[in-house]
Amino acid sequence: MAKHKQKTKEEAKNIDGFLAPSAFSVSPNHIQIGNQYVRTILLATYPRYLHTNWFSPIINLDRVFDISIYINPKNTAQVLRQLRDQLARLEAEVMEESASGKVRNPILETAIQDIETLRDKLQQGTDRFFELGIYITIYENSLRDLDDAENKIKGMLEYQLIFSRPATFRMSEGFMSTLPLNKDQLNVYTSMNTEPLSSTFPFVSFDLTSNSGILYGINTHNNSLVLYDRFELENANSVVFGKSGGGKSYTVKLEILRSMIFGTQVLVIDPEDEYKYLAETVGGSNIKISINSPHHLNPLDLPIPKADETPADVFKSHLLDLAGLLKLIMGELTPEEDSILDEALIQTYAIKDITPERDFSNTPPPILSDLQSVLEGLTGAESMAVRLNKYTKGTFSGFLNNPTNVSLENRFVVFSIRDMEEELRPIAMYLILNHIWTQVRRNLKKRILVVDEAWWLMKYQLGAEFLFNIAKRARKYYLGLTTITQDIPDFIATPQGKAIVTNSSMQVLMKQSPAAVETVKQTFNLTDAEKYYLLEARVGFGLFFIGQNHVGIRVVASYAEDQIITSDPRQILEVEKAKAEWAKEQS
Repeated sequence: MAKHKQKTKEEAKNIDGFLAPSAFSVSPNHIQIGNQYVRTILLATYPRYLHTNWFSPIINLDRVFDISIYINPKNTAQVLRQLRDQLARLEAEVMEESASGKVRNPILETAIQDIETLRDKLQQGTDRFFELGIYITIYENSLRDLDDAENKIKGMLEYQLIFSRPATFRMSEGFMSTLPLNKDQLNVYTSMNTEPLSSTFPFVSFDLTSNSGILYGINTHNNSLVLYDRFELENANSVVFGKSGGGKSYTVKLEILRSMIFGTQVLVIDPEDEYKYLAETVGGSNIKISINSPHHLNPLDLPIPKADETPADVFKSHLLDLAGLLKLIMGELTPEEDSILDEALIQTYAIKDITPERDFSNTPPPILSDLQSVLEGLTGAESMAVRLNKYTKGTFSGFLNNPTNVSLENRFVVFSIRDMEEELRPIAMYLILNHIWTQVRRNLKKRILVVDEAWWLMKYQLGAEFLFNIAKRARKYYLGLTTITQDIPDFIATPQGKAIVTNSSMQVLMKQSPAAVETVKQTFNLTDAEKYYLLEARVGFGLFFIGQNHVGIRVVASYAEDQIITSDPRQILEVEKAKAEWAKEQS
């Protein structure tokens, strides 16, 4: 038996020797363990009130440290006696001050009220009393870094009126108290009842991740991965807000590149030709829509009814969307003109044997000049026919008055409207959206639709309503709508803009301008700290929302991804220069 005990002690010594550091030096205000410097601080005083999750900024700090929280229950009867004695002293002090003619002391009165309330709760058994000790041991590679880390933690605590101090001359005890040995050698406690004690609940790490999906970035709170599949949320819509140059397009292009790996088709409306190089690199289609472009979209194209849809419902729904586009083209219509336009559209399709009662899936649709011919023959439609003439025979005839010759079969399709005249951009965006929506309803597949600079369309009520209608119905057709804008106040000012934000499960806020940040703060219920974070955010940094939860995010791309998706003119010039040199060498 004695030999067995001796053997056990020898094994324990061997394990201790194996786990022990190579060197251990204790100083009054730090410990050196090998090449690392260690310091323990303890929380000494607390304010009268502690708000929920006050400890979470410390826990999520991007530093290496150990935290120990010791909670010891106290005997209720003993606490009641102590509170009674303390109450008697306070009341005596109040009486003494009153007798000497001093004005009332609100500090004493508040303390008396707090003790009375606490005594009632303890006596009724609805509350308990505890001793709380919180110790934090910080690890850094130099004394300077150790001081910086301590000052940062102290500053975050003092901001909340919680004051800490180092365990000076007791560093060894502090270090041992934060090891996973459950041995408190510091024994520095603060008395606290149940309610404020519960606010120290430590498991409040800001993690936003799932088991599947794509990498959106790095969590700036704790360097964890922000990993999500937007199609597993309640809807697959997202909004991306930020000032010009804040990294909006970069973030969305990175999402596009990674989503395509999983077989998602991506369709983009590109007002500034920013997605051209990405489309060329991945073998996508870059379709230019302009007055003189060889690519045409026929606004009168009809969607093919699905199995659970009737031709009549699809036909009527299409007429409503088409009427919206025509009102955008022709301007305001009187109620009489609105009614005549509806009748003209029905007659235009009827000329091509397309009616709500028939199967029109294989019937060639009419074009805009067919509609104009019908309008010219209807009483009261003369003004509309004249206004439409510019788009059928005049300057803009090449834009709208042709059969569709554009395919959406490619996995990545970009509609570029950079060369479109400014007054026609909203019409072009509406036309492209209507064409895409028609195709989306024809065949079901996993798709993302990106509308960049959506404020162009949101300026017009008809365009705003159409975009909102897509956001509301996209989930049914396995579509995720991504809305990008830098003109945030105007976007949010419209009821449709607010509704699009509400109908987007994923929201990304990048660097904001001072003019827009107050609107963003109110819309997303941000704290002052988050508001200033967005004002001062570097390129590629922002806030990432999933439902009610959000974290700070840093968008990170690999070198290859960065070369493909960058919008930085300097990098683009370098890439084009390298391509030219390579082509020269090949020739």
